[in-house]
Amino acid sequence: MRLFAAIYPPAVAVADLTARMKGLRVASARHARLADPANLHLTLAFLGEVPDDRLADVKHALASAARTDRCPLLRLSGGGCFGAGRSTVLWADVRGEVEVLDALARSIRGGLREAGLPCDDKPFRAHLTIARPGDRVPESDLRADLATLADYTGPEWPADRLTLVHSHPGPPTRHTRVTTWPL
Repeated sequence: MRLFAAIYPPAVAVADLTARMKGLRVASARHARLADPANLHLTLAFLGEVPDDRLADVKHALASAARTDRCPLLRLSGGGCFGAGRSTVLWADVRGEVEVLDALARSIRGGLREAGLPCDDKPFRAHLTIARPGDRVPESDLRADLATLADYTGPEWPADRLTLVHSHPGPPTRHTRVTTWPL
């Protein structure tokens, strides 16, 4: 099964960001993939394909990492893009106690590696993917959307739950929340 560890923002933060997303040019672009609000999340660790018989080990590693002394206060604010051409991704930035989120991501990844489980080696960059325009949106529209996101500041919220998610590739991509731990 294809797994990742994530933090889901609360409904109020998702609703606020979704209202801003409606004003983006990518939202009306033909064939650009806007993220489903129900799937908006912050990925802390991407495991990829994990054999079913290792699920208990994954849960143990995440439960250990969730035993932290504080949950970070976060907000979605600003934005940016990764990649180029077909791989372009538009994202909302994460601000607030990001150093606490960084420490949690390191703890999760360390626990997974210690257990001999797969884990993405990309450096952690706190963000929330909002669209995958690829090369289907003119560069001028992408720049306009970045300008629209630049002055965005959403409500503050406590990141108080860590979630193990099973990703079902699409289209459409579906996410099933497997287990959640309080932080």
